[in-house]
Amino acid sequence: MNFKTGYTFFSCILIAVILSSCGTPANDNDAISNLDTVAAVQHEKNTKVQKVFASIPSQSETTTLLKDAGAKYNAAYLSPIENLSKYVSLRSRALNLGVYGTDLSFTSIFDQTQESMLYLRCTNKLSTGLGITGAFDENMNSRLEANTDNKDSLLAIISESYFSADKYLQENGQAGVSALLIAGGWIEGLYIATKIADDTKNETIISRVVEQYPTLINLISLLESYKKDNEDSKEALANLNELKKVYDDIAAENPSVAEKLKTAGTPGNTTLAKPTAVQFKRISDKSAEIRAKTIAQ
Repeated sequence: MNFKTGYTFFSCILIAVILSSCGTPANDNDAISNLDTVAAVQHEKNTKVQKVFASIPSQSETTTLLKDAGAKYNAAYLSPIENLSKYVSLRSRALNLGVYGTDLSFTSIFDQTQESMLYLRCTNKLSTGLGITGAFDENMNSRLEANTDNKDSLLAIISESYFSADKYLQENGQAGVSALLIAGGWIEGLYIATKIADDTKNETIISRVVEQYPTLINLISLLESYKKDNEDSKEALANLNELKKVYDDIAAENPSVAEKLKTAGTPGNTTLAKPTAVQFKRISDKSAEIRAKTIAQ
């Protein structure tokens, strides 16, 4: 299983195929042809999204991994809520809705009720700014408060809210914005994972960070799908390609890691990719650099 700390809220997002009209066709055959083309393109994009999520562990698996690693809650891992007022562009709002969503899940995993409410307000503000209604409203707040003693319920409620947000964006012609939301959440999840790995020196988490390479490839492919239609994805795409270069260099230097990356996330494959300390630090440093750019938008 690939590990994305705090990213469990995306584990239940379902990607719906949304067909949109491309104008009035000249005849029925053209109409069928155009619809088939739209459907094929959308299906390809949805398949890429599904690949990003395919290796995400369940919330119980994530919690168990954190516990076994001896991970402790550290608020310093999280994006400052004071940054919220800076996010006024569509790109910054989408990316950081993903970031704050990961942070919201992280606080929930560690039973940090007060901070969970703070990050809920951040997600509510950003989703409202994107025109998303009903995902992070007072109703969600009430449900979270009523389930503060049930970790699984908290994470399920957060997952449901992100499903609603994604569904809204998909149905309103903003699938490219949803892709940025996914990218922001993954970037924050990777960053938190590297911090926990660095603090605990846990070999399993260190290996899982390296094994994010296939997910990174799929995420890059997803953003590439929207590059022509969405200028906002280009900067995020450039950042992720820089990270891919780090992974590529490590694989070139270490044949055993390269071989493991080919099967990362394959069911039944329990062999870990084992980078050197220097190689892991390069991933960690680049992850921190990209995350810093993301939250400074």
